[in-house]
Parts: sequence; structure tokens; C-alpha cells
Amino acid sequence: MGKRTSENVLLDTALKNFYGAAEELGLEDGLIEILGNSERKMSVSIPVVMDDGSTRVFNGYRVQHSSAIGPAKGGIRFHPDVCLEECEALAMLMTWKCSLAGIPYGGGKGGVECNPLEMSKGEKERVARTFAARIEPVVGAWSDVPAPDVNTGGQEMVWFMDTISKMRGRLEPAIFTGKPVSLWGSQGRTEATGLGVATCALELLKVLEKDPKKTTFTIQGFGNVGTYAALTLVDAGAKVIGISDITGAYYCKDGIDINKAFQHISEHPQRLLDGYKQPGLEKIDAEELLFLDTDVFIPAALEGAVNKNNADKVKARYIVEAANGPITPEADAVLDAKGILIVPDFLANSGGVIGSYFEWAQNLGGYFWTREEYNSRLLHIMKGNFQRVWEFSQERKVKMRRGAFMTAIARVADAVRMRGVFL
Repeated sequence: MGKRTSENVLLDTALKNFYGAAEELGLEDGLIEILGNSERKMSVSIPVVMDDGSTRVFNGYRVQHSSAIGPAKGGIRFHPDVCLEECEALAMLMTWKCSLAGIPYGGGKGGVECNPLEMSKGEKERVARTFAARIEPVVGAWSDVPAPDVNTGGQEMVWFMDTISKMRGRLEPAIFTGKPVSLWGSQGRTEATGLGVATCALELLKVLEKDPKKTTFTIQGFGNVGTYAALTLVDAGAKVIGISDITGAYYCKDGIDINKAFQHISEHPQRLLDGYKQPGLEKIDAEELLFLDTDVFIPAALEGAVNKNNADKVKARYIVEAANGPITPEADAVLDAKGILIVPDFLANSGGVIGSYFEWAQNLGGYFWTREEYNSRLLHIMKGNFQRVWEFSQERKVKMRRGAFMTAIARVADAVRMRGVFL
């Protein structure tokens, strides 16, 4: 059996983590071969007439890593760095995330190579609708259920849903999750990922017997995930001393007023921290946030934020990964040598996909829950999943990342064994 390798950092990381956990589990070579490859990888061209009358062709991708447990599940991002290898890596991570969460999904991921910040709303709509039309043959409520990701949200999901519904001549609300509440969306979905991240962080403090009121946090990335994680943490009494976005990092040793910062970005035209002020606040270089002396660091930006070039400078005692793949394997080894305990991404940020599962279930049934019902079910699952991985890692004497991978891979492997190798 030959192991796959990739020059793409994220895909190489995903494969290394998979192979290490699979071998420790003692999986058969055939299963390792199957799960080390994606079931389907689609590349599409997206011709779009721009506002100035010119025509541009964008590259789009959709990868379905595994459908052993259920329909592929994973976001669609609009970003200049989107490529097939990135989508494949993230699709594989989604397989393990869904498996670990105990929900009936496999893993998928997709995206369009574009810069939405340089596009008008009309141009984004044309990109979204053409992309949806291109991937229409492979998505469906029981085959592949995409969701929002970097630079996409409820509006893009509505464009996707509307395009495919019109192509099929019937309403198809359950194909896409992350839709607005007014159009088959689910109350609670917006804050689900951040709430889940904060819940894992608080569960970590609980098993370590630490008081949230005596704990400091820094959060890299103050988008949807970072903001709701921060709001949940301060509600529990924790102190957030540093936050950041693309405009830089903001530090206050006495604690940032997260509610005030949230109000600021809500009123900012691009939802940015630029211009935010409060007494004692200091603006620092974005990367300096990683090196602040803090109890818990939450990387909630893009992948690879902590790498071999900066890992030795990280001073946090604990890290709860909110972004996908924010720590490279090289950095992981450095942080491990420093004794930093890490709660892995596909456990910590699974609140989003669990929330998507809730929305999908409501769409299929045509019956909607209250926000209280939604959050109660989410917290119950997140706490249970954290405890399961924590106990497994303690029993097997492995790091939480390895324990989470082993738990997740075992469930998918069991499904493949039962279903067999056919088509």
C-alpha cells in the first residue's frame, strides 16, 4: 500500500493525521486505501459577465470525500486561494468532524477561486448561480448538502437553493443549510459554531478544574465564529484580552468589552474592527496576538496560522481550534513539546455542522424548532462529544487530536466494512 502525499500543506496535514490515527487503530490496508482517497472530485468553470461588460471565467470545485455514513456535508467558500487540493483536505476533515459529532453525514467541501471583496452584489450572484448550476448533478438532500464557509453566508445559500429549485422545477430547501431564518433557515444556526467552540473551551476548563472567571482568552479572527465564541465566554465570566481581524489585533490587559466590540462590527459597513476604541485598548500587529501571555488561545481565522515559523513564540497554556487546520503538523510538535494542550478543530468547531444537521432535519420535516430547543440540543451534543474524546484520550494516553481522529475514523471504517466495496 502506498501512502498518498501532497504538496498542498493542508491536504498533506490531513493525510498525515489520518494515516497516523488509522495505523494506531490497526485498520486494514484496504480501508486505509479507501478512506485516504475522495469518492468524487469535481472541477467546473464558471463564466460570468461582469458589471463592466467583460466576461471572466472562474474556477469552482466540489469534493465529496465519503458517503459511507450519509450525504456529504461541508461548506462552499469564495476566496482567491481556493483550489482542488484545499477542498479535498477540508472534505476529508469534514468526514471526521461529522463522524465524531455522531451525525448521519459524510464529508464534502467546495469553493470558487475569486475575491468577493472586489465584486459587486450582482457579480457575486452571477458567480453563485452559475456555480450552483454547474454542481447541480452531484448535490441533493440525500447526496451532498453544502453550507456557508469563508466569504459566503445566507444570501449565497438562497441563490444556490433558488437556482437548483428552478432547474428541478420544485422547491429544494434541504440541499443547502445556513439559509436565513425567513427562507427555511433555522433559529440558532448563526451562532452555533461559536457557541460550540466556547462550550468546548468551558468544558476543558471544567475537566482541568479551572474557574472561567480567572481565565484569560485571546481570539484570532472576529468574524462569525470568533464573535459568538467571545460573547459566550464573557457571559460565563471569562476575560477576553485580545481579538483580531484583517485590520490588526486589539489588546487590553483588563479585558476587551466584547459586547461593545460586537456592536462596533455590526455597524461597520464591512463588519470590521477598524476604528474600535475603548479605555486601555492597544492596537498591535495582527501576528502579535498569537504571542500574548494568555491562558487560552482560540485561532478562529484561516488555516496554518500557527506554523513552524512562529509556534515557538506561542505563550498560551491551552489552544481551542476554531478554524479548520489552524496549526500545522510541524507547529503541533513544537506546541506539544512546550506542554500546550490542544482541543482539535473538528471537535471544537463542530457546532456549525451539528447546527446544519438540525436545519436539514427541520427542512426535511417541514417543522421548525425554537432557538431555545436548538441551543439546548446543541449544548447537549457538544458537551457529550467533548467528554467522549477527553475520556478516550486519557484512557489511551494519546493527545486529544489523535484521540478525536481515532474515534471518528473508527466509526467511518465500521460503516465501510458493513456496506462493503461496491460502486
